[in-house]
This record gives sequence, C-alpha cells and structure tokens, in this order.
Amino acid sequence: MSPSAPPRLRPAGVPPNAQLSPSQICVGCNQIVATKDQKRQARGLIEALESRVHVGPPVRDGELHSAREFLRQNDFPVASDYYQRLGQIQHRLATRPTAASLLPAKRNYGGEAAGHWMQLQSAYDHVILSTCYEGEFDLKPGRIKISHRLNRAGRIDFVELKFLRSLQPCLNGEIRTLLRVTDYPAIRKDWHTAEAFVLPILPQELIFLYPDIFRCPRPAVLAWLVNIGHRLTEDLLQDLRTRPPNGSMPHHARNGDQLCLSAVRTDEVALPILEHAAALECAVEPSTPKTALVRYTTRS
Repeated sequence: MSPSAPPRLRPAGVPPNAQLSPSQICVGCNQIVATKDQKRQARGLIEALESRVHVGPPVRDGELHSAREFLRQNDFPVASDYYQRLGQIQHRLATRPTAASLLPAKRNYGGEAAGHWMQLQSAYDHVILSTCYEGEFDLKPGRIKISHRLNRAGRIDFVELKFLRSLQPCLNGEIRTLLRVTDYPAIRKDWHTAEAFVLPILPQELIFLYPDIFRCPRPAVLAWLVNIGHRLTEDLLQDLRTRPPNGSMPHHARNGDQLCLSAVRTDEVALPILEHAAALECAVEPSTPKTALVRYTTRS
C-alpha cells in the first residue's frame, strides 16, 4: 500500500479554497525609481561632462553640483553607474593643476612648415597635430590625413588616419585608429611604458608616406608611425624659431577660422607640449595582432 500524499501546506489563516486574483498580484513597495526619460537625461548630461573633461570647455564645480542634485531629486540610487561616473569626473578634475581650467578651451592653427601643410588643434591639456599625404597606386590617386594626439607631457594618446581620397572609394571619409594608448585619459601623463591597441591590418594608403613600408618589420612600422608625430613637432618648432610659417601673415591661415601657425609661439598650452614631444621617441613591441607595448625614451 503506497503511502498517502503529504498534506498541502498553506500559511496560517488562509482559507483552503483561497485563489490568487490575476488582476491584483503586487508586491508592496514604496520605493520610487527614475523614469526612462530621466535616465536618458542623466546619461546625456554625464556624457557631455565626460567629453568636456577631455576636449573642453572646462567643467565648473557648479555644473557637477547641479548634475548630482539632478540625480538626487530624481531618485537615482547612490550606487548607480551615474553617480560613479560623476565621481570619476570629479576625481580627474581634482587631480589637474588649477591653472589648466583657466586656459583657452580650444584653438585651431594651420600653415606651412618644414615642407608640409600642418594643422594644429590646441585644447587645454593636449594637442592634435595633423598633416596630409597623397600619392598614386595602380594609376589611382589617393590622399590621407595622419593625426597625432599628444598629451601635456608630450606622450602619444593615439595616431589616426582619415581617408580623404581612398584607393577604395567606399572608404572616403572613414577614420582608422592605427594606435591608441589604453585608457589614455586616466593614466599618468608622463608614462614611460603603456599598453596600446594597434590596428591588425594597416591601410594600404600608408605607401603614400613610404613606398616600401610594408616590407619593413611590423614593430619598426608601428614605432615609425608614432615617431612621425614627434619628428613633426621638432620640425615645426625649428621652423617657428627661424621664420613665420606660410609667409608674414601673423593671425589668419588658409581657412578663415584658423590662426596662422606662427601664433603657436604665444599658446600657453601647445608650445610646452610641442617642446616635450620633440625631445621624445618611442619603440613599439607588439604582443598580439591587436595589442602592443609602447616604450618611451628621451632622445640623446
């Protein structure tokens, strides 16, 4: 004879014929949470502040207070990602020299120096130095722009290539990051060794810089691409010491919104960065097809 089934357990005080009402199932909770629209506003607010930490204009203390107050008033949890990112912004600003927040947000220079037409963008803690290269392959003309972003200690943040006229027309206007130092906004600026992302397959258009580039060892190519930026800073400084680049116009360059390169001499941000960068060179040691170590040395 099989044992009888155990009695069905139920909480005390609940009638045996009690049923759940599908329309009234709920969990008692008085907690208020942020709406989707409030989360979207918070995300946009914090992303804008994060962008300004890197490219300006400077973030003021009152703006951080207002952002924190927005999160508090709309019941965002203190342990949420929004508060953590706001705290990271505040920490980065607190570790920067006070004078940096008083410097101009961004300046744009252009002109001819050392045989190249150069563009220099100066923000309050970095510069981006760009120059163009053109050539022809299999009767196809091409043109690219190479940009080096240098931090306030003259170290590389990234090297980018923009296809102005690609050998493959579908790539026109596209940008490729050739090398980017990992987490460059957060690491110390005067680093000596850092990990970096490297593009596994380099663009064919690099032959416009040097026709036999792809016959060279990969470590030498990667180091050369970084050190081009350091040599250009040296050439630019030398040119600025000897003559006003691109003629005698002191204020405006080819484009109406650009200052002439000669005006860099009075830029409190750009000039020290260029001087630091001109004294440096690096070696690049690939670890995998997509990663490498960048090691800096001071030029003798």
